[in-house]
Amino acid sequence: PDPGTANGTSVVIAPGGGLYALSIESEGNMVARWLAQKGITAFVLKYRLVPTGEDGVKDLNETSSNNLEEFKRLISAVIPYSVADGLAAVNYVREHAKEWGLREDRIGFMGFSAGGAVTMGVAYNATPESEPDFLVPVYAWTDAMPVQPVSADKPPMLVICASDDPLGLASGSIDLYNSWYNAKQNAAIHMYSKGGHGFGMRPQGLPSDSWIERFYDWGIAEELITPPGK
Repeated sequence: PDPGTANGTSVVIAPGGGLYALSIESEGNMVARWLAQKGITAFVLKYRLVPTGEDGVKDLNETSSNNLEEFKRLISAVIPYSVADGLAAVNYVREHAKEWGLREDRIGFMGFSAGGAVTMGVAYNATPESEPDFLVPVYAWTDAMPVQPVSADKPPMLVICASDDPLGLASGSIDLYNSWYNAKQNAAIHMYSKGGHGFGMRPQGLPSDSWIERFYDWGIAEELITPPGK
């Protein structure tokens, strides 16, 4: 962000892409630019993926359609590396926070679909040095990172999804929210009736288009983001 608007909050962004590719524009760079305009420092994470040929999306579609067991095996094999990259990213930002004018206690992690699985893997496996201060799983792929029981002292979490997600991720997002709520942890959820899957920063003329504004409002209410003039 512009030094005059920087507020010290930062977010590591994990794009989706089925762990075969990265939807790095609508679920990465465009998110980062929006956040930067609000004074938030953003880092788009290129985490490790299933090795593919030149067209990762083509390989994803072919393997998931023609050999589901192999698809599941490859996903299970790679996601520990993807999560390790997420943990390393948080640790790296925290190590350099003072140098970059960031607050060490306002480092968030936001991920979309497969990046949402990485987000939750980070939440479940963090050390004090690599634990984010807030979590934003957006239509998280809970098949790749199943919902787990959580202990006390987990960071605040905002869950975002659409009921009509064609991959059936709405129920997993509700389970994520409930896992935090039942553990008496700070949680919020925005479940849009329409939006589908992979909406990211792609406008559809629906209320889900403004999900990132709801994140910003939530961050202010939770005192994770300092608005201008405060």
